[in-house]
Amino acid sequence: MATMMTKMMSISSAMSSSSSPSPSPPQPSAQSLSTQSPPSPSLPLRTIPGSYGWPLLGPISDRLDYFWFQGPETFFRKRIDKYKSTVFRTNIPPSFPFFSGVNPNVVAVLDCKSFAHLFDMEIVEKRDVLVGDFKPSSNFTGNVRTCAYLDPSEPQHAKVKNFALDILKRSSKVWLTELLANFDILWEKVDNDISEKGSSSYIFLLQQSIFKFLTKALVGADPSNSPEIEKNGFAMLDRWLALQLLPTVHIGVAQPLEEMFLHSFAYPSFLVSGDYKKLVQFIKKEGKEVVQRGETEFGLSEEETIHNLLFVLGFNAFGGFSVFLPILIGTIASDTTGLQERLRKEARENGGPSLTFHSVIEMPLVQSVVYETLRLNPPVPLQYARARKDFELSSHESVYNIKKGELLCGYQSLVMRDPKIFDEPESFKPERFMGQGRALLSHLYWSNGPQTESPSASNKQCAAKDYVPLTACLILAHMFRRYDSITGSSSSITAVQKAK
Repeated sequence: MATMMTKMMSISSAMSSSSSPSPSPPQPSAQSLSTQSPPSPSLPLRTIPGSYGWPLLGPISDRLDYFWFQGPETFFRKRIDKYKSTVFRTNIPPSFPFFSGVNPNVVAVLDCKSFAHLFDMEIVEKRDVLVGDFKPSSNFTGNVRTCAYLDPSEPQHAKVKNFALDILKRSSKVWLTELLANFDILWEKVDNDISEKGSSSYIFLLQQSIFKFLTKALVGADPSNSPEIEKNGFAMLDRWLALQLLPTVHIGVAQPLEEMFLHSFAYPSFLVSGDYKKLVQFIKKEGKEVVQRGETEFGLSEEETIHNLLFVLGFNAFGGFSVFLPILIGTIASDTTGLQERLRKEARENGGPSLTFHSVIEMPLVQSVVYETLRLNPPVPLQYARARKDFELSSHESVYNIKKGELLCGYQSLVMRDPKIFDEPESFKPERFMGQGRALLSHLYWSNGPQTESPSASNKQCAAKDYVPLTACLILAHMFRRYDSITGSSSSITAVQKAK
């Protein structure tokens, strides 16, 4: 169940927050990619290969390949091989029979150079394309189009994005203390499980810790003030996320039942409306200071403030961390190359006697491991954008004409294995982003933009782009100041050796 829930949430936009009274963490010196320069005259103009197939039949065939016969990564790799191109036409689910209003036709962009066009707001727009042409019902968010579905050209986007940035900035007062306090509780429970049962299936324990930490940091609300929310709040968000995303997410179990029942129709919001109303009332009551600030300082209505705040908390922050942190912990816990010893040494010797927000600046290996995990396992597998106008799109090899209105789609984990950018792209290389390797951060896309750019009201980059890796670094450093070693996977911990 935990594994299935993690997969169902894997489309959610990764977002969290910094936590220091100081400004955002220092930015790398590498320059970010630009799509504004004209295509190289040496690149040939090529017709986009591939096709959408016959009406109905083409989308159904691609849907079965994507979800059943091949899976997403093989789906894209086979078409790259077939068309000898990282840019091609194809169909992306959901599609017929019960998605008559959804157009599955996309232009896939699967190398770093073509992928960069998805974030150039002069040539693309992001209106209602968070998960492609399919948009979950606004009933899931109180009939409010939340910020994730707004394009920067819409006036409301700036209001909500600035509100989100303000939430993150103000959370700095409690971010670090809440993070460490809740992860202390998490590891104590893991220790007890291992002592009593021999292992700890820690996913739900982790989600409980994440939920409480984020709710207090972002909303200023203490879940312990509501016993039901404290006990079940994380599960409410799991269900709410899952029903929105099921039509788009590959689970990979129990076919053909998965295809028949999970991908054939959009789930109605009333199935989770009771849970959602409880979360809304909790935020309205316990987070009233933040809600009031959204109204008085950013010109949002109470409903807009609450539903956007709940989306940031549940979809972006909780959903993103619930996907990424198990992968990060599992990557470290399953390593047999001696990486743990090196991380332990750096976490204990660098950054002073106690963890602070500046500690991780002195931990280049810890930072690089986090970035490398984000490269190979970005929390958001697919990125979309719609052409705002006709333009020329460049890959490494060719130039293609894109027409206004066409939907572009990038499968992010494959893009991040671009062999023209990353040496040994399929390998996990802990030191990849150390030293001169930090220049590669301009090609690291996991947050709706490159790591070397900054979120603002004029773009769609994750408001917490700098804070997610900072927080992940703190979690790793905290783990290796507590333990000498840890053994397990992305779903369970089987052994720990406490620090001597």
